[in-house]
Amino acid sequence: MKKPTDVVTSMKNIAESVYTSILKKKQPELTMPLRALNNVKYDPKEGYFELLGKEKERTLTAGTIKTFAQTLKMMSLSKNLVETDDIASKREAYYISKNWGPARFNEQPESDAVMDDIEAMMEVNREQIGFIPEEKGGEIAGKLVVVDKDQDTGKELKIDCTKFGSGAYSIPISVEHLKFETDAKFILAIETAGMFQRLVKHNYWKKANCILISMGGVPTRACRRFIRRLADSKKIPVYVFTDGDPYGFGSIYRTLKAGSGNAAHINQFFCVPQAQFIGITPQDIVEYKLPTHPLKDVDVKKIKDLIKNDPFIKHYKPWQKALEEMAKMKVRAEQQALAKHGLNFVITDYLPKKLADQKSWLP
Repeated sequence: MKKPTDVVTSMKNIAESVYTSILKKKQPELTMPLRALNNVKYDPKEGYFELLGKEKERTLTAGTIKTFAQTLKMMSLSKNLVETDDIASKREAYYISKNWGPARFNEQPESDAVMDDIEAMMEVNREQIGFIPEEKGGEIAGKLVVVDKDQDTGKELKIDCTKFGSGAYSIPISVEHLKFETDAKFILAIETAGMFQRLVKHNYWKKANCILISMGGVPTRACRRFIRRLADSKKIPVYVFTDGDPYGFGSIYRTLKAGSGNAAHINQFFCVPQAQFIGITPQDIVEYKLPTHPLKDVDVKKIKDLIKNDPFIKHYKPWQKALEEMAKMKVRAEQQALAKHGLNFVITDYLPKKLADQKSWLP
């Protein structure tokens, strides 16, 4: 990843290029990767979505003058943040733009899109250019000591994730400086906060000698990076436990394991290629006679889109088969459906059986 000084240098080079073009009476251009699934490839040897090379250009014309100005103003704000070692949330960046006169953003999705374009153009993540998300990074419980730093003294600060009682350690926005101490056998990344709390309540991490991580839906970049760094540094496997639905398969798990089309320029850092799926499958629905919900139109559309267009799903026959079976069954099942057999059935039976039977896992 780029150092702060390298980020500032890149921004200055882009600004100088625009300035030089103007002096030469040429139309300045900004070139950035096209952030979409149709511009990525999946190579299992690499383990993440990589850009194919398609680009889009933002040329200064009468029709693009506002967006062009917004991009340069956002870069100027970013440069100031990096140079002063400060941060701004995505929401704060939107409100700062209200001082930009005609270049101000009308809605936050507009400023978010420009911010994403800048990070893609510079091939960095938004935290490296001073911007942070609003959402939390995820929660941790179990056999892990996180080695952080005291912001006032710079001294090491050891945080024991077994000492939070009924609570949990929250993953910070930036995790690059963190170190880890653990003898856990594996990491279990869980989709829902409810299931995470059940496992914490009954000390599942102690019984299984593991680290529990609550993703809270599609995991944030900080959560994905935390899991990746932890798994790499301690050489421990990562298992993912989600609902049995197209969203859990193709958005939550796929994003954690292989990344996304929107962030393909940084997927190599923000994905967990070694992750394996032990969540609810169509076979589980049948085997455990789980209560289900009918697939909605949006679910059916998601399944078709994943099978047809997603490079990760297209590579793995087992995933195609699972989605096809779900479409044929016309139902989906939640993690909590296991409670049909008892509130702690997931602890006493489901997870132990899953972990012992690799043939039941999905890639």
